[in-house]
Amino acid sequence: MPNHLADAASPYLLQHKDNPVDWWQWQPEAFAQARRTGRPILLSVGYAACHWCHVMAHESFEDEATAAVMNELFVNIKVDREERPEVDQIYMSALQQLGVQGGWPMTMFLDAEGAPFWGGTYFPREAKYGQPAFVDVLRTMANAYASGDPRITQNRTALLERLRQKARPAGQVVIGPAELDEAAGRILGIMDPEHGGLQGSPKFPNTPFLDLLWRAWERTGRQRFRDAALHALDGMSEGGIYDHIGGGYARYSVDDHWLVPHFEKMLYDNAQILELLGLAYSETLADLFRARAEETVGWLRREMMTEGGAFAASLDADSEGHEGRYYVWTLKQVLDALGAEDAEFFARHYDIAPFGNWEGVSIPNRLKEVDRSGGDEARLALLRDKLLAVRTTRVPPGRDDKVLADWNGLMIAALAGTAPRFGRPEWIELAAGAFHFIAESMVKDGRLGHSWREGRLVFPGLSSDYAAMIGAALALHQATGDAAYLDRAVAWQAELEAHHAAEDGGYYLTADDAEGLILRPDATADDAVTNPNALIARNLVRLATLTGEERYRERADRLFAGLLPRAAPHLYSHAGLLNALDSRLRAPEIVVVGQGETAVSLLDTARRLPRAELVIQHVTDDAALPAGHPAREKMEAIDGDAAFVCAGSVCSLPVTEANRLAEAVRSAGPSIG
Repeated sequence: MPNHLADAASPYLLQHKDNPVDWWQWQPEAFAQARRTGRPILLSVGYAACHWCHVMAHESFEDEATAAVMNELFVNIKVDREERPEVDQIYMSALQQLGVQGGWPMTMFLDAEGAPFWGGTYFPREAKYGQPAFVDVLRTMANAYASGDPRITQNRTALLERLRQKARPAGQVVIGPAELDEAAGRILGIMDPEHGGLQGSPKFPNTPFLDLLWRAWERTGRQRFRDAALHALDGMSEGGIYDHIGGGYARYSVDDHWLVPHFEKMLYDNAQILELLGLAYSETLADLFRARAEETVGWLRREMMTEGGAFAASLDADSEGHEGRYYVWTLKQVLDALGAEDAEFFARHYDIAPFGNWEGVSIPNRLKEVDRSGGDEARLALLRDKLLAVRTTRVPPGRDDKVLADWNGLMIAALAGTAPRFGRPEWIELAAGAFHFIAESMVKDGRLGHSWREGRLVFPGLSSDYAAMIGAALALHQATGDAAYLDRAVAWQAELEAHHAAEDGGYYLTADDAEGLILRPDATADDAVTNPNALIARNLVRLATLTGEERYRERADRLFAGLLPRAAPHLYSHAGLLNALDSRLRAPEIVVVGQGETAVSLLDTARRLPRAELVIQHVTDDAALPAGHPAREKMEAIDGDAAFVCAGSVCSLPVTEANRLAEAVRSAGPSIG
């Protein structure tokens, strides 16, 4: 008999619709069923690109005997963490409170009201890896629940209390430039001097850390901060975590030197890395960073575009039941595709070994030092195209084609922000197409939804959706000068404020009228994506500058006042919030006046500057500065095109030569004292 997933929108849930497990979606009817039957709830959270989710599905959820035990003892709920991140966040926090390192699949046991009492991640069908068999876990949990084991009640009470606690250290927490520099210094101390990135394995891109190091270089001029960020980007861009044949970065490397990826590709990783590649290229003009950015956008167009112009969520790690099979090569396959001479040349440059560099096959990479001329690079590009054509004949990994507003917002902002750096105006069109799809198809009564697939919208949206899409609107406004994007950002910020504002100055993940959960999640720490509170704070700083309305800056200050005390004991996990604070303290603004050739040159230069945070305004006959802007008086004294660099209430003398603009920005003081 079919379970309750057949009408789901999520591709991940649809993967489980034919399981013998009587899966429910996260819906009130599932909890009503638990109350009616007196059974506890088994909550299983995963996502379409998750390798170990597939392993547990094949071993247990597709197994008739295991499914029979699940159906007898539990009401079983399956959740796509990307579609319902608020559910994932609550129960991942509960799992970590139990002392279990988080991960997916996540397996949680709940009472009929949704309160958690125990959990874990992957459980094997038979006892191994030092873990009990899944069926043994099921019987133990069900028996304890049915018998009224006091440990169940104690766990449930303790977990709920911990989840509801808000860390509120006494006294005022002061974090300023010195503390930001100290945090960057500590992160520098745990970076891998040989391979780049954080020491040890697995190796994640950890883009908030790299952003924090970059900003420390901007503040201090200490080149070691910049070099550590560049070294990490270099390592991941030459390693196997990068798809050298088709473009795009995998989620992480399982080893300590970027060779062996966990092959799934996520939209959010590639968005965040693309932004850093733009910064790195603007600073170094290195061909490596240009190539990786252009190849990644090529992958985005080829494999991630949806029919409406927005971007799909992820690509699976597995194909034909094997992790990475789509991406790896044998030497014979390369010989068959390229012929002996070209195959030998390609194999030498991309580490294609006779017996492989991983489990008998080869992951293309350029981690070994090999001299390459410009002619070599051109030849290799042609050979990569041939191998890509061969690869497209293989069975591809599954694609999760739902459109997530928050992940799309990150990619839209990255495309709009990096397009001028690489001289690729078509990327702005790509970003605008995705933006307009979301603004038209994923909005109801002015409010954003979270996930869209085949005409079905998960609504209302999350604070992460507003954070990323407001950032996308502001990035497109900066890239195009179109005031409609700024208007949209202002409107969405008002909706965010109306439905997500929290008492402590931050923002809840869920809306005030969203489907009821056991609590409203309001976590402040980063995970694979910068925390939405941090993104919102950066948006508020930009909105204050662009609109001239001080209420946005005051709102950002209230957010920092409320959340920094929570972040202070755990600064490593709050890099995104520290980066937002850096934006508040010192983000300069460039005002370009005029429409002649000089203004165009100044504007182009401004958009290419290697600054992590920079607000650019273009003043023309049709676009004026907000009332009270400090550049207004200086504009009256000039005749012709010019730029002003402003920080707080002070603006520079007019700059009329584009090659002087970078120095004027470096000389600008902090935005506030």
